[in-house]
Amino acid sequence: MVMRLALLLPLLAQLASPQSLTIAAAADLSPLENPLRTAFQSTSPATIRFTFGSSGMLAHQIRNGAPYDIYLSANEQLVTDLATAGLLLPDSVHPYATGRLALWSSSGRIHSLSDLLQPSVRHIAIPNPDHAPYGVAARQTLQNQKLWTRLQPRIVLAENVRQAFEYARTGNADAVLTSWTLLHDRGGILISDSLHAPIRQSAGIVKGTPHEVAARAFLNFLLSPAGRSVLTRYGLFPPAP
Repeated sequence: MVMRLALLLPLLAQLASPQSLTIAAAADLSPLENPLRTAFQSTSPATIRFTFGSSGMLAHQIRNGAPYDIYLSANEQLVTDLATAGLLLPDSVHPYATGRLALWSSSGRIHSLSDLLQPSVRHIAIPNPDHAPYGVAARQTLQNQKLWTRLQPRIVLAENVRQAFEYARTGNADAVLTSWTLLHDRGGILISDSLHAPIRQSAGIVKGTPHEVAARAFLNFLLSPAGRSVLTRYGLFPPAP
């Protein structure tokens, strides 16, 4: 009886005390940081802290033992691969949204992809396709429109969607192709999702987290009507079939 109680004490302490979750989140979620935190913490005593970056970079960090509790990726395959490698809890893996690509310029003179051919457009920022899903979508879109080869000398690669947007916002690029979440309230032009493969965003709990109970509560919230309402309000779409 004493031994059983000793084994239960750590779990009881975890359940009784507020927990702090560290969430590795794709950079397209950065505008949703405060809305997600506020909405979740109205339902749970747990606190949450986000670390934003490209999905590929965050996956690399998890493979190298970074102490995250949850991974919110913009690339479903990266989540699947981590779960297959035993680094995410398989039963926690779920798609949570579909991302969309958008076009924007601080000048407001860019209204279509063909406008990128204007001589005044010298630099076009996109996330790096090597590790950013929105960069892959941007490249596929330009290739689909037969623009990639012509525009490639003008392409400026950013670490992630947020950095790509900052290049355009600060005038270091004349236009940007990046996540709709960063542009939906800035006059961005939503790009047809028929021009690139779906940006399927998926989540999973990092295996070995000491905060599994709270992590599952957060994912349940994210997939609930309340969580999906926040995602939709800030420019994400329901998970693609």
